[in-house]
Amino acid sequence: MTNSITRINAVDIVTVEKDGQIFVPVKPICDAIGIAFQPQHIKLQEDDFLAPTVTIIVTVAADGKEREMVCLPLKYTYGWLATINPGKVAPEAREAVTNYRRECYDVLYDHFSGTAIRQQEQNETERILLDRKAAALEAISGHKKAISDQQVEIKKVDDALARLQSERLNPQPCLFGYT
Repeated sequence: MTNSITRINAVDIVTVEKDGQIFVPVKPICDAIGIAFQPQHIKLQEDDFLAPTVTIIVTVAADGKEREMVCLPLKYTYGWLATINPGKVAPEAREAVTNYRRECYDVLYDHFSGTAIRQQEQNETERILLDRKAAALEAISGHKKAISDQQVEIKKVDDALARLQSERLNPQPCLFGYT
């Protein structure tokens, strides 16, 4: 089953499904941007990462006939396209290929610098939270001293109240105002 995903320079670029994975035939892309298929096929076969992903799939070619086509998984096609030298494509495709490569570089930068920026933001947030925690602990420490001082005062007052209540409940005569 094939599905058209885009049209480049009047060439339909299709996907092919095999074993639940989506593939893209390489030759139609080469034809669309005006580069020779064979050097790209060799480049794919020599690429340690992409070579194991290349597969041959029988599909309907542009001429309507079934042909074996060199295909890449769709998810790796974008990376392969970023390796194409704009100087080797047809003049009418050069600007589009250059813009595509620039966009790939921008996306990579945004992804990886975004990670670094997020890490910096998280570090700053963590520093602020740790500062808040330290301030709260310092306030608690100051309050503990105040609480301790007040507990001593409460003990003195309780002792004085106990003496006063004891005297009131057990009154003793007092000579000359002294007890």
